Amino acid sequence: MRNYLFTICFVLFSSICFSQRLHIGIFGGASAYNGDLEERLFPKQVTNGVLGITGNYEITDQIMLRAGLSYTVVGGADRFSKDTALQKRNLAFETELFEFSVTGEYYLLNLYNSRYSPYVFAGVALFHFDPYAFDATGQKVFLQPLSTEGQGLNGYPNKPYKLMQLAIPFGGGVKFAINDNLRVGLELGLRKLFTDYLDDVSGNYADPNDLLAAKGQVAVDMSYRGDEAGGSPTYPAKGAQRGSPKAKDYYYFGGVHLTYRIGNSGSSRGFGRKSKTGCPVNVY
Repeated sequence: MRNYLFTICFVLFSSICFSQRLHIGIFGGASAYNGDLEERLFPKQVTNGVLGITGNYEITDQIMLRAGLSYTVVGGADRFSKDTALQKRNLAFETELFEFSVTGEYYLLNLYNSRYSPYVFAGVALFHFDPYAFDATGQKVFLQPLSTEGQGLNGYPNKPYKLMQLAIPFGGGVKFAINDNLRVGLELGLRKLFTDYLDDVSGNYADPNDLLAAKGQVAVDMSYRGDEAGGSPTYPAKGAQRGSPKAKDYYYFGGVHLTYRIGNSGSSRGFGRKSKTGCPVNVY
């Protein structure tokens, strides 16, 4: 009977401590992409909003494990470039992004003792994308099935790219402790990608006859669009440069992260300190 009661107490105590180390949060801000169709940071023409939810678990007072789900739309277009040659290339794309990430956060200062702390984070993410563009009539056309650079066609080296990919999120920011439970952070996070096809542009032009035979006229029209913007009316020769595979695409978020520690009412009169068990002991 004594062992049974001890087990119940231990489970209850562990549950309370766990809940007092768990923070839930929301993230909101701006998102953008860099790649073959955009080189500027947060260009106003193609910067969009991002929204996410997060769950943080305190491993120690200064180390957090964070999981998050985020949604945004990113894009780019040659028509916004200052380079006239790129304007005449006239390629464009947009894509919805759904991301699940797990990162570790390290805080330089203990937020139970300090009002604010710089922090850094890094981890792994899984994201889904599906690039599309609008044709000359304004119809949305998804680009990956068209093999715009010959991906997957006979005689071409590249395979069709997958729409679910891994990324490495990393970045940093400053977090402010409003009280022991409520925190707000300003952060910037970049995603290193392992694909150069977020924007459906990476390498060279395919032979338009190959595209026409395998994918139809829409693939030819969406692969080369210079004829719509004052460029050459003739489709470029097979192997002519369309993009650059040397620099991989990446996307990034900047914004505000608000978190609340559940399972504890906290104190509005000052910051608490933690016992060695990890459960809080309020100081008044």
